[in-house]
Amino acid sequence: MSASPFDVPTDFRDLAERGVEQARTAFEGFLAMAQRTAGAGADAAGQTAAQSLAARVLGFTEQNAKAAFDLAGKLVRARDPQEVLALQSEYMKSQIAALQAQAQEIGSALQKGMTTIGRDAA
Repeated sequence: MSASPFDVPTDFRDLAERGVEQARTAFEGFLAMAQRTAGAGADAAGQTAAQSLAARVLGFTEQNAKAAFDLAGKLVRARDPQEVLALQSEYMKSQIAALQAQAQEIGSALQKGMTTIGRDAA
């Protein structure tokens, strides 16, 4: 019998870890396909502002998903509720900072794109 209500049998913990890794692998495959599709038909020098922005957003999606998968892997190995709370708190703090930086970068890219469009239209 388990020592505490939070103890999870090793077999179940191993199964959960394999599930997280399988989901990570499937997502990485999807992301690679999306990146190939987004880059199809455009050479590196000739990308439009929209293609560049789409590539940035896809990169941010990859970063955020990796962070979530890393958290899931850590949560599966957590030994007690305090560790779970600490992991979630750390994740939330880092993701809020990452999302703020990403929003600023997207805002700057959009502003630059609009300036370029306005200049080209003139």
